[in-house]
Amino acid sequence: MRNKLSQFGLIVAGVVIGIAISLNFSAVAQRDGATRAVLPLPIEELRAFTEVFDRVKRDYVEPVEDKKLITEAINGMLTGLDPHSAYLDQEAFKEMQVGTQGQFGGLGIEVGMEDGFVKVISPIDDTPASRAGVLAGDLIVKLDDASVKGMTLNDAVKQMRGKPDTPIRLTIVRKGEPNPIELTLTRAIIKIQSVKATLLEPGFAYFRVTQFQDGTGELLARAIETHVKGPMKGVILDLRNDPGGLLNSAVAVTAMFIEAGKLVVYTEGRAEDSKMRLNASPEHYLRGRNREDFVSKLPAAIKTLPMVVLVNGGSASASEIVAGALQDHNRAVIMGQQTFGKGSVQTILPLGSNTAIKLTTARYFTPQGRSIQAKGITPDILLEGPVDKAAALRLREADLSKHLSEAKADPKEADKEKALAAMRAKFNFTPEARPIIDAKELRPNPGEVVSKNDYELHQAVAFLKSRGTVASK
Repeated sequence: MRNKLSQFGLIVAGVVIGIAISLNFSAVAQRDGATRAVLPLPIEELRAFTEVFDRVKRDYVEPVEDKKLITEAINGMLTGLDPHSAYLDQEAFKEMQVGTQGQFGGLGIEVGMEDGFVKVISPIDDTPASRAGVLAGDLIVKLDDASVKGMTLNDAVKQMRGKPDTPIRLTIVRKGEPNPIELTLTRAIIKIQSVKATLLEPGFAYFRVTQFQDGTGELLARAIETHVKGPMKGVILDLRNDPGGLLNSAVAVTAMFIEAGKLVVYTEGRAEDSKMRLNASPEHYLRGRNREDFVSKLPAAIKTLPMVVLVNGGSASASEIVAGALQDHNRAVIMGQQTFGKGSVQTILPLGSNTAIKLTTARYFTPQGRSIQAKGITPDILLEGPVDKAAALRLREADLSKHLSEAKADPKEADKEKALAAMRAKFNFTPEARPIIDAKELRPNPGEVVSKNDYELHQAVAFLKSRGTVASK
């Protein structure tokens, strides 16, 4: 029996090597993309893999299916790279595709893994999680009676998702709280309204993007056409707690406020096809053929009106791309707190049987060459963090274990930061002190787009009123 299992282990090794060949690696060597040096195939490590596989098959306390062992090996290979790479089985791949279209079943939280537990990056507006009081930085340790420790992120997400109107109990550890907190949430169909808009007062339009999905660009364009009419004094784009989303949607949103053809973002990676330069051009923000260019029909004033972009520690990925591009082009004043710092590109690579891998393949850079990864976007005007528990608990990319390091600094980046600092110094704007207020009072009332107690929003309006046309220069 042992000999048969050992033979099977050798077969598995053959399968692994076969996969390497199919992925255009040499059967005896591989080439490192940076140095182009020839490196030997790790035969010893492959032998160790087959030995472990053999031992588990023979000695584990219960029988384990080969499929499960190999799937878990793939999971470990990817999750060991960084917090964002992952294996997507059939169900996870399907959910990912549905999620980008703006509707799925679940609780409404953006999550990651930290020390084997699920950590909340940001609750999404108007979802069961946000209404129940789940905060950024919360550590989810149990789902109903099942411990999260030992689960993969995909497994935990599967358990949190489920049929609408069914309950789930979350046990949360929160910094500053002596005891775990239990919250019972009712799952719902999460229909994310990715764009919200209103006229704050005559002449001041407000647009909030909660997530960058397929169709976000068209929704924002319609909102602009509705609210930017007659004499206008300023525009506020709210990207706070926006966890990101589709890259082309971020390019579309940026294109609405800058001149056509200007650079929005570029990426750098090892593979040639991971190096991209995306401009404010229809071919870079329209998905699919025969789609109408909604940006070209916007009122011309939207590209010159004084503008403020609101960000905070929950602004990540696509929202950082938008903020960084508008900052580099001197198109808008960025106001708020340092952003999350998620500046890496994940590519969905479909495999057979309707599965895929989500693999980090590149880093994002702003038009002036500033790296976003593990750094984020520094606001032009820093506002002190909210006097509530969410601010103290909020984690950033640099806090995640195994996070991808920031890119090697561009020698000119220090000069660019100095130029931005000099520009900030000219604002001569002193924000009001933040009032101490209960976090519950910061939520908009039912039927309202903004809260009357929104400190950052009040400071944005005050800045626009004090500066006139500064952002249109």
